[in-house]
Amino acid sequence: MTINLRRATHWNRPLMFLVSVMTVLAVIAAVGILVDSRVLTGAPIWLKPFKFSVSFVLYGVTLAWMLSLLPRRSRVVEWAVTVIVAVSLIEMVVIVGQAARGQTSHFNSSTLVNTALFAAMGAAIMVLFVAHLVVGIVVLIRRIPDRVARSAVGWGLGLSLLGMLAAVPMALPMQDPGIEGISGAHSVGVTDGGPGLPVVGWSTTGGDLRIGHFVGLHALQALPILAILLSRFARRLDERTRARLVVVAGAAYGVLTVLLTWQALRGQPLLRPDALTLVAVAALVVATATATGLVLARRRRPELALAA
Repeated sequence: MTINLRRATHWNRPLMFLVSVMTVLAVIAAVGILVDSRVLTGAPIWLKPFKFSVSFVLYGVTLAWMLSLLPRRSRVVEWAVTVIVAVSLIEMVVIVGQAARGQTSHFNSSTLVNTALFAAMGAAIMVLFVAHLVVGIVVLIRRIPDRVARSAVGWGLGLSLLGMLAAVPMALPMQDPGIEGISGAHSVGVTDGGPGLPVVGWSTTGGDLRIGHFVGLHALQALPILAILLSRFARRLDERTRARLVVVAGAAYGVLTVLLTWQALRGQPLLRPDALTLVAVAALVVATATATGLVLARRRRPELALAA
């Protein structure tokens, strides 16, 4: 399983248009971080547009590559992708526009305009979720010929949906901080904008729902990268074994996403896990190592595969 750079010029055009626009926005936001001294909820005001632009670049490139693996084009997928691009642009227009106005884009209900913009973002995300789900279903039905790539793409698409769902608690009533004009929060047990990790800003004093959200979303890149590495550096393993290793990694990745969200909901900082969290992590490591060992023990030896 390899990435053919020549074929990249023929990847899905709407998605590559999205990637181009988001790349330009990322550069603009990066400049904004350097020249605009305004700070909002404890972070440079242009940091959120920058992070979201980079995230959409990764999302667009990865999804376009995944679709290039399909044995034939799908009109349903093309329509779903067009919807994804449209709602992604809508979300970024709101995020960039609110940053330019000096306003938060998320959980902002301080005025009718801000409430309407946040509601529009919420609707756009729901539509994106459904369109992404449609793409995932069609990709599974069409069955990518390469078994390892098929496992990586299927798990990546599915777990990225789990990552989207991990953000839902941010807007639930239990996350209402009781502050006028604010209708949700990333942090649990502490107020948004407090001490956080560099760049990502994840809370170091309380739980942070963005962690599970982030990890889940980027399964879209992590599992295909694993599949590519296995195909490149584990050629002695047969295709079935490599595919099974991807399945083990995908299952572990999904459990990790849930575990991180569970930790955050308990108001616990990522780097200060309690005994219960450590036990859960240890159990996940042991289960993953055991499953990996079983897969490798059942692998077909090269000479047997040739004889078959």
